[in-house]
Amino acid sequence: MTKAQIVGWGHTAFGKSEHPDTEALMAEAVAAALDHAGITPEDVDGLFVGVFNNGFSKQDFQGALVAMGDARFAHVPATRYENACATGSAALHGALDFIDAGRGRIALVVGAEKMTATPNPEVGDILLGASYRKEEADAEGGFAGLFGRIADSYFQRYGDRSEELAMIAAKNHANGMGNPYAHLRKDFGVEFCNTVSEKNPRVAGPLRRTDCSLVSDGAAVLVLADAETAAGMARGIGFRARAQANDIMAMSRRDVLEFRGARMAWDKALAEGGVAIDDLSLVETHDCFTIAEMLEYEAMGLAAPGQGHRVIREGITRKDGRLPVNPSGGLKSKGHPIGATGVSMHVMAAMQLMGEAGDMQIPGARLAGVFNMGGAAVANYVSILERVK
Repeated sequence: MTKAQIVGWGHTAFGKSEHPDTEALMAEAVAAALDHAGITPEDVDGLFVGVFNNGFSKQDFQGALVAMGDARFAHVPATRYENACATGSAALHGALDFIDAGRGRIALVVGAEKMTATPNPEVGDILLGASYRKEEADAEGGFAGLFGRIADSYFQRYGDRSEELAMIAAKNHANGMGNPYAHLRKDFGVEFCNTVSEKNPRVAGPLRRTDCSLVSDGAAVLVLADAETAAGMARGIGFRARAQANDIMAMSRRDVLEFRGARMAWDKALAEGGVAIDDLSLVETHDCFTIAEMLEYEAMGLAAPGQGHRVIREGITRKDGRLPVNPSGGLKSKGHPIGATGVSMHVMAAMQLMGEAGDMQIPGARLAGVFNMGGAAVANYVSILERVK
């Protein structure tokens, strides 16, 4: 187990924010996190900042922006991380390594993105930076087009699972009704999600609008402390295990339906934690598209390849099921501000384990899994979290 523990957090609302940029978004979330953990900037030994950017803002060098929001951080070492949609988890792993190496006692992990000020066609092209552009830049619909191709391939191999994708979307939107931070708090129901209409058009391949996560603004922050420091604080969420596994970027050079990197990360984390998937109380997983969540069911071991549809059909991942998946509403309802997503997912899991999740709460939550990925299962991170205080 890593030495570091989560001892506090902060989270802005996700959606179309009045904040003009990541600087302001980060300032709000950092202030909330400091208050939640009961610390001051003078207590912080390192800042680990995850922002994808890649064209959303002309302002880069975003690790330094935390101190622009609060000058008391001016001399705290700050580093910016980027790893596509897993940017937040990359920053988290940097902070965990920092504490485990004994270089500091308290670290802030800050994830943020300002996306909604960018026109939609540009958003799609910016997100294609998380693909292998030499081969994949021509995807119709931008980054969504890549997952449209994945869904097409899945349907060709295993049969049309459009209705099950709609069931995943409906589940996550129903769950998001209980999340005060969620971008879209609306219960659409399976019929709406499964019907192509003016309000729910096809976006890419068989994917409809309700199969796609939202373009959002937002920021989230985790406060980490070493075990000795955490012992004197109000909260303590430990990392029973954490793992990262990568896969080749180009989809042409792998069987993308295997989600092999995701499977490897899950296998490593479960083995390190000495647990099985059924030991978990809940999972927050990376549902950038509903086909991704279905493939992740298979990668985490809930179903054999091609059988992910049975998991949602049998109600296993519903909030009242055997293993609730995305009780927060996931990226589908909560929103997907790229740099903030991995941090937010860990905040949602920590809230569950501390019994502070409100209407999202899974009764008796004891162990939580988090899966965050960059690209089409290229950079894959899994955490197994448990309450230690």
